[in-house]
Amino acid sequence: MKKHQTKLDELRELLRSAQRSEDAQARLVLFLYEQFYHYDWVGIFRLEGKNLVLGPYQGKTPTRYTTIPLGEGVCGAAAVTLKTEVVPDVDADARYLVCFEETRSEVAVPVIKGNRLWGLITVDSNQPNAFSPDDVAFLEAAARLLAERV
Repeated sequence: MKKHQTKLDELRELLRSAQRSEDAQARLVLFLYEQFYHYDWVGIFRLEGKNLVLGPYQGKTPTRYTTIPLGEGVCGAAAVTLKTEVVPDVDADARYLVCFEETRSEVAVPVIKGNRLWGLITVDSNQPNAFSPDDVAFLEAAARLLAERV
């Protein structure tokens, strides 16, 4: 995590200055998309009832899935277990919902507010095995920062 400490400090300040929850979410996805070259798509899914509903995102194209039922796909699994899901090879994981043909790896990080799921940060990469332990630790820290602002 030390590798990304400066970026985490930058993100903390960026989120702290957000006036509204929607601003914080939009700032977070833009920051992640611009700061990490191997993050090809970054989005936030918010929990609404028994579904995850797409919020702000950054990437070249919109995802095919704007609503994901709890328990479905990698995001749905992370939402149920409340644990980060890292998929180094989406072709080898039957849970993967094909959002983009070029995606090779994905990570889904729950955003927990209080003791409850608020939503998820999800990142796709066109590179296989794109998410290092440092990436995962950074994204989990980013999720905790976002939880303070939503």
